[in-house]
Amino acid sequence: MTSHTGESPGALPDVAPRLRDLRRRRGLTLEAAAHRAELSPAHLSRLETGRRQPSLPMLLGLARIYGTTVAELLGEQAPEREPVIRAGAREPTAADGWTYHQAGGSGRAMQALRVVVPYGAQGDLVRVHPGEEWIHVLDGRLRLSLGDTVHELAPGDSAHFDSLTPHRIAAATPDGAELLFVHTLLQSPDLHPHA
Repeated sequence: MTSHTGESPGALPDVAPRLRDLRRRRGLTLEAAAHRAELSPAHLSRLETGRRQPSLPMLLGLARIYGTTVAELLGEQAPEREPVIRAGAREPTAADGWTYHQAGGSGRAMQALRVVVPYGAQGDLVRVHPGEEWIHVLDGRLRLSLGDTVHELAPGDSAHFDSLTPHRIAAATPDGAELLFVHTLLQSPDLHPHA
């Protein structure tokens, strides 16, 4: 068995051991965590050994399962309570072709990122998880699939949806798309409860 030892530019060198440590702290086996994350145990193992880089949807799912935040998975230290995040204060992080800029404080129920999505990102990966998501397109065009409906968003367009709706995002323009992305760890309130 050979392993990849070279670091690709923009890789997440510390994310792999952090994923493994967080899973173990939660007392989850590789199989149990993979099942909850809707990944194969082999895929999760590759993420934990650094042979695969996680996409944003994978990071979101694993953060929820491990009871933490994407910021912690990406290596941010203790929660900051400083309300202002200055441009350039944090280095962007790249994984699986995506570039993430932290746009909010860590250790909070609502997390904000500025994300650059490459053309064709996510392929057939559809996510379903508790919480809400809000996206706002800054540049390029974004294809948002919500259930059976596909929306194309232009700069200035936003979408706010319950993350239990099966969803997928991809850049619709060859130069990719840039967006603001906010998600909560909490499930949306049921506005139409069944009697």
